[in-house]
Amino acid sequence: MEDMKKTALMGSTEVTDTHDGTAAPKKGTTMLRGFTTINYWADDPQVAARWYAELLDTEPYFVRPEEGPPAYVEFRIGDYQHELGIIDRRYAPEGAASGPGGVVMYWAVDDVHASYERLLSLGATVHQEPIERGPGFITASVIDPFGNVLGIMYNQHYLDVLGSQAGA
Repeated sequence: MEDMKKTALMGSTEVTDTHDGTAAPKKGTTMLRGFTTINYWADDPQVAARWYAELLDTEPYFVRPEEGPPAYVEFRIGDYQHELGIIDRRYAPEGAASGPGGVVMYWAVDDVHASYERLLSLGATVHQEPIERGPGFITASVIDPFGNVLGIMYNQHYLDVLGSQAGA
């Protein structure tokens, strides 16, 4: 059982070939293997991409279409090169909320208070001020200038998992 927990935490899931171009997790492994991409909506993806490029101190690695105003822009960021995408709101599914939603995805940061202040200085607005959730867990969230909730978190568990992988 302990090995299975480690396998799930480390994100290495054995798969079985289904012969149709897909892979199915083997029995006893987790279906949700890890975070891959989060997409934020923006009325003007080009402006949003510039804002996120300044925040992240990196340029997008993927832009579509390649010529003209972008409809989709993507950044790779962080310890695991997770993807942050910005999509033109014109492509939002019918009925999608036009303002902040009920889900908060938290990005790991080293200093919640400093990160929170930086986000506010760049034009984000308060969604939830920093709050300690327990020893080693501090969260905060803002609304970016494009109406999306952006969560930040200091998470000791994240650091522990990251550290255990460095030694593997």
